[in-house]
Amino acid sequence: MGKAFDSIIKGGTIVSVEGSVRADIGIKDGRFAEIGSLDESLADEVIDATGLHILPGVIDTQVHFREPGNEHKEDLASGSLAAVMGGVTAVFEMPNTKPSTTTKAAIEDKLNRAHDRMWCDHAFYVGATNENAESLAELEKMPGTSGVKIFMGASTGDLLVAGDDGLRAALSSGERRVAIHSEDEFRMNERLDKRVAGDPSSHPIWRDDETAIRSTKRLLKISKEVGRKVHVLHISTAQEMDILRAEKAAGNKLLTVEILPQHLTVGAPDCYERFGTLAQQNPPIRDASHMAGLWAAVNDGTVDVIGSDHAPHTKEEKAQTYPDSPSGMPGVQTLLPVMLNHVAEGRLTLGKLVELTSFGARRIFGLKDKGAIEVGLHADVTFVDLDKKWTVDESWLKSKCGWSLFTGMTLKGKPFGTMIRGKKIMWNDKLIGTPQGEPITFNSTS
Repeated sequence: MGKAFDSIIKGGTIVSVEGSVRADIGIKDGRFAEIGSLDESLADEVIDATGLHILPGVIDTQVHFREPGNEHKEDLASGSLAAVMGGVTAVFEMPNTKPSTTTKAAIEDKLNRAHDRMWCDHAFYVGATNENAESLAELEKMPGTSGVKIFMGASTGDLLVAGDDGLRAALSSGERRVAIHSEDEFRMNERLDKRVAGDPSSHPIWRDDETAIRSTKRLLKISKEVGRKVHVLHISTAQEMDILRAEKAAGNKLLTVEILPQHLTVGAPDCYERFGTLAQQNPPIRDASHMAGLWAAVNDGTVDVIGSDHAPHTKEEKAQTYPDSPSGMPGVQTLLPVMLNHVAEGRLTLGKLVELTSFGARRIFGLKDKGAIEVGLHADVTFVDLDKKWTVDESWLKSKCGWSLFTGMTLKGKPFGTMIRGKKIMWNDKLIGTPQGEPITFNSTS
């Protein structure tokens, strides 16, 4: 008699950064228990994954779910529902809510709000301000906290650390990796007259290449001065990638890099002609020369992770005349489908996609139980059908905002199932069960 498991996944192809292999997966008590040939084993449930590829659960390390304060755009329940329907098993949520997530009480409030409401596992960033630097070392250690987030360029409320002194103070407090929105506030203020009313294509002219480059250079200098690990978010320029690549080649071990699907998929000026203010985000979508530089950085290893920067606004809000229109777009549900289509079209390998969506997050953030299909880790799995051709339709979207830049796009490759800690949450576009997301554990939190 074989070993007894809670469930066995049979017939699928397991994908890792090293390649793909046909094997069965035995799951017990929410964790991977055995990987191999389990034909003689017993289980309460046998999951037929024939024809599917089995990825480590996709982790989106940058989402804005808008709760508290802007629940009309999104909330923790609806945002996490969109996540699992798109094959995402865990998210890191950002602090620019109302009020901002800058205190112990605010982090605890988000964790309490998430309990029994979020469909996927989750962690929350604490936001740095010019006033809370001394508290960051303590706050980053709280359970369910993914680390510190710093906005060097325009953000909401008090979440702005524009100057070098404030940045140095924040980076000097604590030891975990700090996520950075790198745009130079001072240059943006100098260039406000570059915005053209009613013309969103002026957005990347106002927030130009140099706005991003100058900020990233400042960040790297101070990071090395204080010896702090930094994670530079949503890089949008080819020049920044050249700088970051050179830093890594020179042995800078403090640095990791994120990229977004939209910067790899749509380009200026076409995106502003087609989508108007729907394509408006920070940092901006730029032209084809930058997209080419970003793709080169993906495939040469400069980029460590991909995040969606899911930042929804209602259609009515986005319909305001530029520059009164808000920046940001939804993306957690379309992150994996869009990137699977890039795999299908030969722009990156499936193994590289796994590195960007799970292995990378485990490596750089110190995830305790997630990020790979290995015995002992949480049984988080994203099942994908690589051959599925389909068109993104608004009826498929679960975000409260109800729209996507990718609506109407025909893709090849689709998430087929989402499993979190051994439980199927989504299967063939159908939601299963009730919200059971839990806080993510890290090696460096208490």
